[in-house]
Amino acid sequence: MSVNKVILLGHVGKDPDVRYVAQNQPVASFTLATTERARTTANGVQVPERTEWHNIVMWGRNAEVAEKYVRKGTQLYIEGKLRTRVWEDRNQIKRYVTEVYVDNFELLGRPRGAESPAPAPPAAAQQ
Repeated sequence: MSVNKVILLGHVGKDPDVRYVAQNQPVASFTLATTERARTTANGVQVPERTEWHNIVMWGRNAEVAEKYVRKGTQLYIEGKLRTRVWEDRNQIKRYVTEVYVDNFELLGRPRGAESPAPAPPAAAQQ
């Protein structure tokens, strides 16, 4: 048995890039930052704050909701799975990227400095 499950809670790093592929299927991609707070261990060692950036991919209905409601700075709860893509660049060098393919997510907060209230998004989006 094996499990490929990712749970993230973080802030969107850039507005989603939404494109349409075969049969007009929407796909949204953006980055999500998760941050571990700085701390001091029991023996006095300072551990600095650490931010990880995740590549997020949403398909179908999730991508449509992201296009409407997700903006840079939005806090999101995401559940999904890891996928790694491999390709060769123009110099025939193998490149790898690991992405989180979203199964479902929830909008938890609006971006800082957001203007007037937007229509309320669905509580959770599922594909």
